[in-house]
Amino acid sequence: MLKLEQARIAVVGLGYVGLPLAVELGKRYDTLGFDINAGRIAELRQGHDSTLEVSDEELRQAPRLSYTDDSADLARANVYIATVPTPIDDAKRPDLRPLEGASRTIGRALKPGDVAIFESTVYPGATEEVCVPIMEAESGLKFNQDFFVGYSPERINPGDKEHRVTNILKVTSGSTPEAAEFVDALYRSVITAGTHKASSIRVAEAAKVIENTQRDVNIALVNELALIFNRLGIDTEEVLKAAGTKWNFLPFRPGLVGGHCIGVDPYYLTHKAQQIGYHPSMILAGRRVNDGMGAFVAGQVIKLMTRKRIHVADANILIMGLAFKENCPDLRNTRVVDVVAEFQGYHPRVDVYDPWVDPNEALEEYGIEVIDAPEPGSYDAIILAVAHSQFVEMGADRIRALGKPDAVLFDVKYVLPPDTVDGRL
Repeated sequence: MLKLEQARIAVVGLGYVGLPLAVELGKRYDTLGFDINAGRIAELRQGHDSTLEVSDEELRQAPRLSYTDDSADLARANVYIATVPTPIDDAKRPDLRPLEGASRTIGRALKPGDVAIFESTVYPGATEEVCVPIMEAESGLKFNQDFFVGYSPERINPGDKEHRVTNILKVTSGSTPEAAEFVDALYRSVITAGTHKASSIRVAEAAKVIENTQRDVNIALVNELALIFNRLGIDTEEVLKAAGTKWNFLPFRPGLVGGHCIGVDPYYLTHKAQQIGYHPSMILAGRRVNDGMGAFVAGQVIKLMTRKRIHVADANILIMGLAFKENCPDLRNTRVVDVVAEFQGYHPRVDVYDPWVDPNEALEEYGIEVIDAPEPGSYDAIILAVAHSQFVEMGADRIRALGKPDAVLFDVKYVLPPDTVDGRL
């Protein structure tokens, strides 16, 4: 087994998860950051992170971190940490292609005694059932004899400047007791919040996937409550505030459930459950509720416009925010696109404004042209979809000034006082 002081680390995948980890490791260990995106490597070599997860100053604080897009360079490492995305496909099935690709890349670099650690969210068993056979085939080495494996699920919260990689407790695990101890010691050396060593890789995988599944189900409950209270003519926020006066009432709020975790991870667990013959009714029911909220928001706005005798066809509609969450440029699995899609059948002109996101990425990923700035006084309806700090600071009056005198203003995120909007969740 490797000694900690011998570790030469390669982080495979330099996105929202991989880069912050690589920076922390690069303060203490020789660390190589690898990504197949040459443009990403070029910007990091210039000292800038376009995801805004790591500041330019923080990048400078990792003197032992270097970058490459050449997989041949990985041969100089002996510890590999895969932090690639694990999305779902159009049929909401796990898309393991990035993980399989990372396993092949690592497998080609593996040498006797090396350790491969995976951080990507997967279903219980995936690391040993999917990744290990690929690495064995590529390397010609024997699992748990020539090389070892660990699993330590990421807990990154994009855009969160308070909960960072070092102050979030880390779950660790390994394929043998010695590997588990090595993996735990490695993370313990850079994670100030400490570690929790699970008894097996499968336990660690399961722990990760239920973290976001639990949040998804809880949000689905309040989303369903919002649908009920809307029909009863009761303000959902008022009800939640009243219920929240009890000490053990959980403070969840309704909304659009997107992002790379909460809207995706439950499908990994349900996929595995169905493979073993169990139909996970509660989890899938929650997913259906949450996936329907974009259409509900658009439908509410259309009703409010109709009540004001505003024709939806050829109307000008402004959607404020496209990122999946506030103060973050991350567009992965944003459900704001569901609102845009629902309007298409009614033929209005829809402008999307978001000062945080990359317009080229929005166009490439979703075919949405993000505008530079809204034209004041030109909109028949305005939807505040994401609570970016710029939008919060504008307040109701300045946001309403973007619309025509009788424009509908709908607040998805409870940013504005209830008496200043026409509708909200």
